[in-house]
Amino acid sequence: QLQASGGGLVQPGGSLRLSCAASGRTFNSYVIAWFRQAPGKEREGVSWILPSDGGTYYRDSVKGRFTISSDNAKNTVYLQMSDLKPEDTAVYYCAADRDARALVRKVSGFLHRAYFASWGQGTQVTVSS
Repeated sequence: QLQASGGGLVQPGGSLRLSCAASGRTFNSYVIAWFRQAPGKEREGVSWILPSDGGTYYRDSVKGRFTISSDNAKNTVYLQMSDLKPEDTAVYYCAADRDARALVRKVSGFLHRAYFASWGQGTQVTVSS
């Protein structure tokens, strides 16, 4: 089970930290990812992390602004978002998968959302003045 939290309303240039708490699983055996879905758009991958070795990946539009991290003792993944822009407005979801852990480094770009079996509920992020 995944529990996402931390969304809210923030002005452009502001920051938010999202949390994804995982229960009932061996944390290091999974890849944990953040996806987002804006109104009328497809759900897209934002960032992933491998808690086992700290490997990370970001989509180009968030590189240098977002940082993903994990606290393995707490089975929690964080997404620190800074310099937020209106185009970051979306519902953010965390997702996890055991088998996808072996695939994420082999694909070009972000592994498709269909490979992730477990999803948390979304948390709304709104960037607006």
